[in-house]
Amino acid sequence: MALVLSEDRNGWVEIMLNEPRTRNAITGPLGDELADAIRTADSSALCRLVLLRGADGAFCSGLNLKEFNREPAPAWLSSFQQTWRAVHTALYECRKPIVVALERFAINGGAALALAGDLLIVGDDSYLQVGEVRQGMAAPYNLAWLNLRFSEHLTAQLTLTGRRFTGTELHRLGIAYAAPPTSEVIAVASALCEELATFPSDALTTIKRTMRAYCDVPAHEWFDKATTNLPRARSKPRRVS
Repeated sequence: MALVLSEDRNGWVEIMLNEPRTRNAITGPLGDELADAIRTADSSALCRLVLLRGADGAFCSGLNLKEFNREPAPAWLSSFQQTWRAVHTALYECRKPIVVALERFAINGGAALALAGDLLIVGDDSYLQVGEVRQGMAAPYNLAWLNLRFSEHLTAQLTLTGRRFTGTELHRLGIAYAAPPTSEVIAVASALCEELATFPSDALTTIKRTMRAYCDVPAHEWFDKATTNLPRARSKPRRVS
């Protein structure tokens, strides 16, 4: 079974994390497929933007801790950091706007994927949680995306408290574009993609390229800023409540 599904729509591509048994938790194989899917959509002449969502009514529960702590260790574990960097590099370098449809939750690593989107649609009672601080850990990729898109004040609220922020709160803070009822998230996000895909050719990519030009930092340098000299975890990662 494919862990990431891609489907061509009318001028846009829907990419879906497809591991509903674990609430779309992240593993090395899922990361590899996600990076490939993003690059493929970005290289398609028929694709003007991307919708990123999760299967079965949830976005992403973060790392699949059961797999990360399995004995014997899975073969992909030793290269996971490279895989995870490749995912975020693909998202950072994607020339097409990315709409994220967040249903139910996006936790830790899942939150980083949600924050990588250019436009975030989140259910009003769904939540995003950057909870690594509660484990004595940094949140490097969350910090990288938050610092790219938002103020230090907003970044501090999400990362220093480690608490859940509902869709309503995220919309009020200006982090989410819209916070419809959770049951309507996919419909609202899809309708937005349908609308944006009708805009004149290259307008979306030109605007995104111009926005990113003000940053003008290559992906490897941007993420190096967040991943250099990270503190060691005090214990094995555990799920944040």
